[in-house]
This record gives sequence, structure tokens and C-alpha cells, in this order.
Amino acid sequence: MTREELDELHYITPIANVALILKGGILSHQRVGRVRHESVAMEEVQERRKTVVVPGGRRLHEYVNLYIQGRNPMLFVRRGHHEQLCVLRVSPAVLDLSGVVIADRNASSDHVRFGPAPAALALVDGDRVFAEYWTHPNDQIEEWIHKSIKCAEVLVPGRVGPTLVTGAYVSCPESRDALLAVAPRFRVSVNAHLFFR
Repeated sequence: MTREELDELHYITPIANVALILKGGILSHQRVGRVRHESVAMEEVQERRKTVVVPGGRRLHEYVNLYIQGRNPMLFVRRGHHEQLCVLRVSPAVLDLSGVVIADRNASSDHVRFGPAPAALALVDGDRVFAEYWTHPNDQIEEWIHKSIKCAEVLVPGRVGPTLVTGAYVSCPESRDALLAVAPRFRVSVNAHLFFR
């Protein structure tokens, strides 16, 4: 994948957190633990992520994890809660921040490769990340691999400032109204497909 192929990055969060994010930015798992917020994180996944140390960097929980593609297995698992969720659009300018790391798949995967941004985008298999589906009915191993690759991440140390959050996607008009109620001047688009609707 090249930088030119990357229009935006994605961050999945409850709509209830957006007002806080627009004031203070998107915080790492470690930092947000000190702030009252709603979480979409799966505890079993977080247990695994808390043991990961990025080579030459920090513990995984010290980074904000942005997805290269928000339409991924994480959002699929949470699709039943789509009305309460949004996918924030984050400027690819985060790639130029100090200490940003690319993970070529889910950062807690066994076979993940890490590298410094933006050069390590070359590690990412864009065709697989942006593929419509990751399922492979005749090959369970390939499905597990593809599922992990769909969750390729950009890891930003500590915090993503609110000026880098450029808008949001929601699944339906009701969610749009809920989001605009807490962020009236925010750029919000309905994109049911992104939410597996």
C-alpha cells in the first residue's frame, strides 16, 4: 500500500464519546482509562493487547489504534450496536507525527510486522485490507489470516489531537441525529454499508 491510496484512517467509538474526543482528542487505551467514557473494546482482546510491546517502541496500550479500514471484523462483531456507534474519520496527516508505527495486521496478532510510518505502509496488503469480505469458506487458515490483515493498524503514541478528526460515519439517520446533537457542527455522513447494514 502507498500513502496515496490512503484518504483517511478510522476509529470506532460510541457516539457518546464524541464530544469528549472533539475537546481532548482520541486517547490511548492507557490514557482513556483515567477518563469517564464508553468502550467498544472486547475484554479478551484487551487482555492480549496489554501484553504486546511494539518493537523499539512502547506497550501497545500506550498507542491510539487507528484502523486503515473501519469496515473490519471488529465493527462486524459490534454491528448489533450500530445505532450507538460511529466511525471517526482521521486525517492521514497522523502518519507524519513522531513515533507513529504501522502494523500490517491486528497489532496483537502472532505474525504482525511493525514499522515506522509512513514508510511501513509498504508492509500493508491493501487489496486484502480493502477487500469486501475476509471469509474463505474452503480455507479456515486463510480466513484467520485475512481477518487479521483486515484489521491493519496505524499506532499513534498517546493521543490524536482533535484537529486531525475530520468527520464521522454513522449507520442510519437516527445515529446521525444523535451525533449532531452532541457535535452540531461536525461533518457526519450516513454509510450503512460500512456498518454491515
